[in-house]
This record gives sequence, structure tokens and C-alpha cells, in this order.
Amino acid sequence: MTLLFTDLDGTLLDDKTYSWKAARPALKLLAAHDVPWIIVSSKTRAEIEALRLEMDHRHPFVVENGGAAFIPKGYFGWPVQHAISRDGYDVLEWGRPYAELLQALEEAAASQQYRVRGFNQMSTDEVCRATGLSPAQGARAQHREYDEPFLALETHGRSRLLGAIQRAGFRWTHGGRLYHICGNHDKGTAVKAMIELFVRRHRTVRSIGLGDSLNDLPLLHAVDVPVLIRSGRSPVPFGLPGARRPRSAGPKGWNEAVAELLDGTASAVTQR
Repeated sequence: MTLLFTDLDGTLLDDKTYSWKAARPALKLLAAHDVPWIIVSSKTRAEIEALRLEMDHRHPFVVENGGAAFIPKGYFGWPVQHAISRDGYDVLEWGRPYAELLQALEEAAASQQYRVRGFNQMSTDEVCRATGLSPAQGARAQHREYDEPFLALETHGRSRLLGAIQRAGFRWTHGGRLYHICGNHDKGTAVKAMIELFVRRHRTVRSIGLGDSLNDLPLLHAVDVPVLIRSGRSPVPFGLPGARRPRSAGPKGWNEAVAELLDGTASAVTQR
């Protein structure tokens, strides 16, 4: 069976408008082929749940750069090992407590005399200005549990800050607009765990992954067929040998890639 994992911002969602409508044909194709598609995002549970309602998404989803996976109760037909029950989900958690992340970021910044501004320090208006989100979306983005986005405010010394975060036993990554501090997990951690669950059900799984940013690299390395989407902001700052690259950016490119992979339609995606 085919299993698809996708990032949101700059991938399934347009990086400026946050619209997914250009990918509607491919989403219908996924439903027609009965292909489970798993959202794997830096977004919070509150943000993703709002999008799931819009898109009629009924599959598991991964929040905050692999901090946790939320699996609808009964989705696999058996109890999910190591999961905790919460609000109609079986939840697999890999993230560190949010308070620990805030303390680690504050201490790393202080040790390097480097100024940062995290989501916990921002008003909703500030979050909206930094991200382009609407007020309602910005408020949902602040409901964080496993990952703290932050602005790196100094021109020089950023590498020292990131090194201090790593020395403290935490990880950092970079999305389309912001840096993030998190625990010892990434999107790949969650993707591998989800693949194992689907293999238990279907035995043979062909996994596809779509992403556009540095924080998507672990996701793309964990799947059989990686697809590198152009977000439209700027060229991606890394290469990925063997990845497919649709010609269009954002959800339009997402639509092209999924259509070709599921339908075998012509040359919208090229192997590089």
C-alpha cells in the first residue's frame, strides 16, 4: 500500500496565503486511491485540527516538528503501544516538556549574549507579523506543547547560539520563517514510528514524503520516495540526492507531484 507524509507551510499550504486549494485535485485523488496521508508539521495541534476540518482529514497527524503523533482512537484497530489516551486520540509523545524548552532557550541565549524572541514572549499581533498568519491562526500557533519557535535577532553569533542549544542536550531546526528549539526528536522520528504501525497492518508499505525546508530533511530521509517542493520564498538551502522536484512551487507543485506518483501522469516531476 502507499502511504503519504506531508509538511504544511510552503508545501501543501502556500507560503504567503496559507491556502491549500491548489492541491484540491490531488487530495481527491488520494481519497479515490484510499491512500492515507499523514500531516507532519511544525504547527500545533490546535492549528492542525482547524485545517483538518477544512480538508476533511481523518488520518493521524504529527505536531511541532515530531513532538507527538495524534492517532484517532480505533484508527488501527488495536491498542497503540506506548500511547497515552487524550481527547479521542492515542498520542505518542517524543517531545520534552514545554517549560524545559523555554528555560533551555533562555539559558543558551544568555550564555552567548544573544537576543532571541520566542512565541511565549510575543503577543498574538507579533506572531501574526512574524508569520503572516491571521489573528485566529496566530492564537492557535501559540498553543505549544513540544517545540518553541523563535526569532534570532542578532546579525552575528547565531551559530554560537545554535551550538549552545545543542550542548545543552536540545535540538534546533529552521522552518520557512523561524528557528525552533525542541527535544531529542525531529519529523523523521515520528515518520518512522508511523511507518512501523502501517507495516503492522499492511506488511508492505511504499512511503512518500513531501517537504520544502530544512526541518523536513529528517522526514524526507525516512521515506522511500522523497519529494522536495519549492516553497516560493527562496531556493532550498540544501540538496537531496534522488529527490523528485516538481516544477511548480507550494501546493501547485504538491498537486503535480502527487498526481504523477499516484496516476503516472506525465512529466510534471523530474528525478534529479
